[in-house]
Amino acid sequence: MKNRIFLYHSFFWAAIYLLWVVIFRSYSVSLTKTMTIEFCYLIFITADYYAITNFIVPQFLLKKRYFLFVSAIIIIITFSAWLRALVALQMNLHFFRAVQLIDFPTLYLSSLINILLWVLLVTIGKMLIDRIQTQQQVEILEKERVKNELDYLKAQINPHALFNSLNTIYGHIDKTNQVARKILLQFSELLRYQLYDCGAEKVSLEKEMEYARNYVAFQRLRKDEKLVVSLDIGTIETGLKIAPLLLVVLIENAFKFASNFSDKENKILIKIFTKDNTLHSLFFNTKELQQTCAAKSVNGIGIVNLKRRLELLYPEKYKFTTTIENEFYETNLILDLR
Repeated sequence: MKNRIFLYHSFFWAAIYLLWVVIFRSYSVSLTKTMTIEFCYLIFITADYYAITNFIVPQFLLKKRYFLFVSAIIIIITFSAWLRALVALQMNLHFFRAVQLIDFPTLYLSSLINILLWVLLVTIGKMLIDRIQTQQQVEILEKERVKNELDYLKAQINPHALFNSLNTIYGHIDKTNQVARKILLQFSELLRYQLYDCGAEKVSLEKEMEYARNYVAFQRLRKDEKLVVSLDIGTIETGLKIAPLLLVVLIENAFKFASNFSDKENKILIKIFTKDNTLHSLFFNTKELQQTCAAKSVNGIGIVNLKRRLELLYPEKYKFTTTIENEFYETNLILDLR
């Protein structure tokens, strides 16, 4: 993704540079001089553009610090115009050896007008494109939300009736059968979270971690004792929110593809923590050789849906990687939650 963005930006600035050379080509001066002048402008305009879009807009405009935003733009453009005029004066004197030198105030005014015009033009254009893309993503998310809500309503079971049924089943399980009673209680907690807490677009990361603990505990009861499961939930920063049920797909995948060796270790390792408002998670499981083809087939619809949700909810804010080897399967998800 980063390489693609870099290529897009390179092609854009190259096209702008060629356009300037063609438009401002003067037959009274050499082509080399025209190209040098426009390249000099290109350096300062691109520097101002990236300073504004990468620093000034996020730090001031998005935080509604409008006076600082305008002041920062004025300072950076006036400074770059002064610097460009100084460079142009020295180049005319020492490189082009012009007989009649243009005075510095004229060079400065010309530089200021050109840099201001092009920086504002490109920056405003970029902001308009970003706004259009954001609006399109919002529309896609809204359509997805409406569809999911309709699907949920079609398949909805009355929660109270469902929990009453579970309580009835629990009451009929023999009290000596503690394993079955424990499984039913854990299933009830998992279901309660999905029915009552997952309706919001974002949920507390602490609650999602508690759900992950319950889900792993529930899956452990369903698996053979030969399977060694290690769940390591480290530091979870407070106040963070996440789209619900993202990580459970990867936990389910680890249990689904876990090996069942009789003579070797069967292992699942899950590690989750946050640092600087970024979620880091690793899901590792040993696997059998015959599972390689199944694992390589994009891991089923769950992983496909997960990737789609990440693209819609966290565009350019996540990194999802998988490693498939003969003896193990590993998934890493890094998610910016700011």
